Amino acid sequence: MQTVSQNKSHGGTQGVYRHPSSETKTDMTFSVFVPDHAAGARLPVVTYLSGLTCTHANVTEKGEFRAACAELGLIFVAPDTSPRGEGVPGDPANSYDFGLGAGFYVDATEAPFAQNYRMWSYVTEELPQLIAANFPVDTTRQSILGHSMGGHGALTVALRHPDRYRAASAFAPIVAPSQVPWGNKALAGYLGSNKAAWRRHDAVALIEDGARFSELLVDYGDADNFLNEQLKPELLKAACEKASIPLTLRRQPGYDHSYYFISTFMADHLRWHAARLKK
Repeated sequence: MQTVSQNKSHGGTQGVYRHPSSETKTDMTFSVFVPDHAAGARLPVVTYLSGLTCTHANVTEKGEFRAACAELGLIFVAPDTSPRGEGVPGDPANSYDFGLGAGFYVDATEAPFAQNYRMWSYVTEELPQLIAANFPVDTTRQSILGHSMGGHGALTVALRHPDRYRAASAFAPIVAPSQVPWGNKALAGYLGSNKAAWRRHDAVALIEDGARFSELLVDYGDADNFLNEQLKPELLKAACEKASIPLTLRRQPGYDHSYYFISTFMADHLRWHAARLKK
């Protein structure tokens, strides 16, 4: 693991790291914020999954998480959204919603993406193991959150690993990718035409198929231009109500899909996570 940069800020240390990933078959970059802590202490860890077109740097630079993490004693991990580098295929049409920057947190099975696009294994297995081996993490206290495509990732990861994560939340998530254009394009391109395979990467479908989580927190802005076509939070609300999963779904007036929205409510989410990570 190579350190690209490191700095002290807001009562902690933030580093950007690059390591050769055996899962994605390429170098992967991620950011870690470690708050100041007593020698020998083991801290809870929150993983943040970013949205379309993003790298680790979007939340690192605009997410406003450091002060809250320093106050609450949380390690904050932010991976990239896809493999990158020479030889990594992107969208043939150079669209923003598929390929580079748009891994959708799945392990691709379709050519030419299957070799490199293994983001599910990377964020659920390889990266957590790497973090635990190199940072003062208490692996019994983990949580996950994300934005948009990353909100989709956070919800599906939590629903498939309910014993690993104590809390899960999302900002403007894609809750039912099987039912919206972004998701249809990505899931077909990465997983092929077998829609049964898509259901394991669709939060609403997972709940319909029996997956459960202790409780969920979701915020979205009512001025989000993707709300009606791509996000459809009402589908998650209906699925959670039917499955008796506690869901706090908050409609935030005037907010859109941007990091102005995320930065405004990030500390609120982190405090919600911290309360559950202390249990």
